[in-house]
Amino acid sequence: MRIVVTNCNTTQEMTEEIVRGARAAAGPGTTVTGLTPGWGPESAEGWLDSYLSAAAVIDALRTYEGPAYDAVVMAGFGEHGREGVRELVDVPVVDITEAAAHLACLLGRRYGVVTTLERSRGQIEDSLETAGVARNCVAVVGTGLGVLDLAGDGARTPTAFLAAAERALEAGAEVLVLGCAGMTGLQRAVAEKLGVPVVDGVGAAVKLAESLVSLGLTTSRAGSYAEPLPKRRTWGRPPG
Repeated sequence: MRIVVTNCNTTQEMTEEIVRGARAAAGPGTTVTGLTPGWGPESAEGWLDSYLSAAAVIDALRTYEGPAYDAVVMAGFGEHGREGVRELVDVPVVDITEAAAHLACLLGRRYGVVTTLERSRGQIEDSLETAGVARNCVAVVGTGLGVLDLAGDGARTPTAFLAAAERALEAGAEVLVLGCAGMTGLQRAVAEKLGVPVVDGVGAAVKLAESLVSLGLTTSRAGSYAEPLPKRRTWGRPPG
């Protein structure tokens, strides 16, 4: 099967890092293709970036001309757009935010999310609420690192994550979730030190997408995710 993994920003290096994590999680016979929006924010941090990112990701999938795919993984933690993509495409769509939370709920009673900047907390909380998994989340904690900082100093990110993780554990978390696609792979470096399971959303979403495809399941068209109504839609800036 083929899975398309969409980055939520225009930074190609981050797409490549996300794809590496997705391929590491994928089973034999699964091909992972990365998709970087052609426009939008270079990193998604805040409501404005998130809504802009959502439109850009939808546009990237709308105009996609690559090989046919069997599922979409949306690699933006707490970012908008998943509902629109589910209307747009005819294959399963798995968002890393809800995928990670669902798996965390299978591993412990309460989980915490460790993310980048504190300003992202509201978006993540709303996303978890919409997905129906917010009641088990005891804390969303920021590391103070921006999205583009994650690929910098190799020691800085784990150190900041561990400090934020301790706050989530103090709040009662029994499982931790990586709250940014750019953190993919970090779970291997911190899980043993923390003594609790650490869930990577990219890996979780890939495995769930594989399961849905293998089971022959896809998005229901009965109601909420019915196909978009036929009408004229103007994409981008009108000419003139």
